[in-house]
Amino acid sequence: MPRSASSCLALAAGTALFLAASPLMAQTNVSNAEAWLAAAPVAPEFSVPKTKAAWDKQRAEVRATLWQLLGKLPPRPKVPKVTTVTREDRGDYVFEKFTFDNGAGATVPGYVFLPKNVSGKSPAILYCHWHGGQYDIGKDELLRTNAVPVPPGPALAKRGYVVLGVDAYCFGERNGQGPGGPNEKGGAGEMTASKFNLWAGRSLWGMILRDDLMALDYLASRKEVDASRIGVTGISMGATRTWWLAALDERLRAGVAVACMTRYTDLIRIEGLKYHGIYYFVPGMLNHFDSEAVMALAAPRPMLYMTGDKDYGSPIEGIRKLEAKIRPAYGLYRAEANFENVVYPGLGHVYLPEMWEKMVGWMDKQLRAP
Repeated sequence: MPRSASSCLALAAGTALFLAASPLMAQTNVSNAEAWLAAAPVAPEFSVPKTKAAWDKQRAEVRATLWQLLGKLPPRPKVPKVTTVTREDRGDYVFEKFTFDNGAGATVPGYVFLPKNVSGKSPAILYCHWHGGQYDIGKDELLRTNAVPVPPGPALAKRGYVVLGVDAYCFGERNGQGPGGPNEKGGAGEMTASKFNLWAGRSLWGMILRDDLMALDYLASRKEVDASRIGVTGISMGATRTWWLAALDERLRAGVAVACMTRYTDLIRIEGLKYHGIYYFVPGMLNHFDSEAVMALAAPRPMLYMTGDKDYGSPIEGIRKLEAKIRPAYGLYRAEANFENVVYPGLGHVYLPEMWEKMVGWMDKQLRAP
């Protein structure tokens, strides 16, 4: 079984007993998951309309709904006020550490990797770190191989990319910086941050994405960056951040999501909610649509998904449904080649060296061209 992103709350014993005794469970041999889904206000199947004009209208409506579902997010400035903490020449690249105030009670630390000996503006990559229960790592993933075959920051900077990543809520330098204070770290801190945001009328996921968008605002403003050539990538939680960000912001020209192409209803059906932490859930989303509606918003921009068929956090049945539902959106733009979904047989929640090479090739193709 793959490493879980984080543990979720177990169902109460009384609820399970109630379901077992319910008429639906007594009359049919359905699972608890199917019984819960059958009795919940889950939206009808999502489909891309036959014409681009109809899709343009639906696309705008879906995006507006996503912003509403994320909750009452504080407004963000056009460009965050950034403080550069350190700047170092590391031979093959220049390394910077920075912070910005996110305007919501938190300081966001991040790293920038700048290529050297470059004339003109460079393409850039917003890198989203994973979860993996590794709350102490966060943005340091850019300098490690805890989740990726090579340290992503230096490797991509050497290829000519400006690379930027920040600590998500509860990770890296922000572990123990939630409303519960420094004595509440890891999963406990994540749970408290989620509870606080629910009371504030928003989701922790929305606040994570808001910080990522502030990081994108900063990245796009840098004098070294060609703002028309910015990509986004990550594994696991970073992959989910990738396709949500591509859905919400048109500035992202291309994306690569590794090991988290998840259809939520299918995750429920395999009893897989335990494979994702509480940070991940958006209240009310399934009242409107499943995750194909989010991923389809990236069309016609190039998006590559790579997932193992034994990655239990992304059930294979859901991956196949997602592909069938997303591809028509690309067809409306005659851009079918811009959507690629690769499933690796027998692979769990892993980032293989060949996946890294494919990611790099995808970014080179999509971001190096003018």
